[in-house]
Amino acid sequence: MAQPGFPRWAAVLGLVALVAPLAAPNDYWIGVMARICLYATLALGLNIVVGFAGLLDLGYVAFFGIGSYLYTFLASAHFGLHLPFLVTLPIVILLTAGSGILIGAPTLRLAGDYLAIVTLGFGEITYLLLINLDRPVNITGGPSGIVGIDPPAVAGFALSTNTHYYYLFLAALGLTLLASARLRHSRIGWAWQAIREDELAARAMGINTTVAKLQAFAIGASFAGIGGSFLASWQRSVFPENFLFTESINILAMVIVGGMGNLLGVVAGAALLVSLPEVFRDLQRYRLLAFGLMLMVLMVFRPQGLLSFERKESSDD
Repeated sequence: MAQPGFPRWAAVLGLVALVAPLAAPNDYWIGVMARICLYATLALGLNIVVGFAGLLDLGYVAFFGIGSYLYTFLASAHFGLHLPFLVTLPIVILLTAGSGILIGAPTLRLAGDYLAIVTLGFGEITYLLLINLDRPVNITGGPSGIVGIDPPAVAGFALSTNTHYYYLFLAALGLTLLASARLRHSRIGWAWQAIREDELAARAMGINTTVAKLQAFAIGASFAGIGGSFLASWQRSVFPENFLFTESINILAMVIVGGMGNLLGVVAGAALLVSLPEVFRDLQRYRLLAFGLMLMVLMVFRPQGLLSFERKESSDD
């Protein structure tokens, strides 16, 4: 059974999202809506690791950065490769999924704070590599990053405006939502939920927790690879500063504020955390203060998130 409430609202929300650019006051707000779709995709990937499997990952931004740089290597003049978008994207997804397995394998015996510390270290190591791998061979461009990335092109049509990218990101968000819903109520999804509730009991019931955890890391990382590819193609450039630790916290906040495990809640959390700073932009230096205050109030009165995950759903057939 699909997540209660998801099919009911999916058509309505999809229709609203399709016509949203027509109601946007200007191109800037279309860009904001595109960023909401991009970060919602990233948050759904982290939700698989944190919300479904209960694995606290503070280095998720590393996969975001890996995906961006892999796309850049394959679709720019940096290495002289200009692979088509539809060829580059699957390669990036597979490679970022592999990186998720690489970081997941050494952490299989860790949980809670210890897992968080290790993943935090992985994120910081990735950032330092992005800065310093410009000598003796220039791989990442160092602090200066890489510019001149090819825009996505499908059937000879190259994306060039915020509206074009908005619909591309919206399509990706729809697919990741569908994939997340299917995964959650699959055999893998039930295994993740069992691990989240009690890993020892899950192992005693015959669940291969090693494989299940690696699957969570791999699938979550692949979603980040999609987001990283889109960011690189949209900006037409990548810089290490795009992948600071604060981005991991920002994406994790989207999952927590929206409601861990709730798909529509995660999307709502991404929309809230991306749009609120723009709404408060006129407050200038006080806008982050107002933004933080609203988050504090939300967490006091809705600690379970905007749309909480109902545990009774697990018993639905």
